[in-house]
Amino acid sequence: MTHQLPLAAIRTQVVVPLRFADGYRTDARVYSFEGLVDGREHLALGLGTWATSIHEPITERPLPLVRPHSECLTGDVFGSQRCDCGPQLRESAERITKAGGFLLYLRQEGRGIGLYRKLDAYALQDGGLDTYDANVALGHGEDERDYAVAAQMLHALGVNRVALLTNNPDKADQLYGYGVVVTERRPTGVHLSPANADYLATKVRRSAHTIDLPLVP
Repeated sequence: MTHQLPLAAIRTQVVVPLRFADGYRTDARVYSFEGLVDGREHLALGLGTWATSIHEPITERPLPLVRPHSECLTGDVFGSQRCDCGPQLRESAERITKAGGFLLYLRQEGRGIGLYRKLDAYALQDGGLDTYDANVALGHGEDERDYAVAAQMLHALGVNRVALLTNNPDKADQLYGYGVVVTERRPTGVHLSPANADYLATKVRRSAHTIDLPLVP
């Protein structure tokens, strides 16, 4: 069943040179939007062949590779190894630049519960709960993210068919429900560390993430 969404529109677009901590560089055309259903300031970064304006005629532009990436201040900015978010962001920027497509940066910290509550969840995880049960113990759902805004941004960009870069089957299912055809799902790499091994194993066990771990307890 497809859910009808109100139309969003591109608000601004500007080219931003990106540089990551390891020195990798690329240029992104960064889009902001108006009319997004949750009123938050989400961004779409056009990379590779999609770094040019969508209004510029380009022949044989490939089907875009798209990653909906949920904001993670601790991982994306501060390099926390409690999750794999920062390495996934870095990997996605390079892979999408090579393939052509969009990195959707979604303001959904802590699987939708916010930064402070995510830190509260970390404290509960230190006491023995897993990442999903910690959210529930705080009165939230296991995962409160909604990808309606991701679909709205893609529709505003004129994109209705994508190859999806994600390990999370829920992203593909939600986008399909909002009218975006996912032609294939490509997993990100395995960014395993001693600090996030239990976290990654829990995502595989509890939410069927396609992460090829050496051993899932």
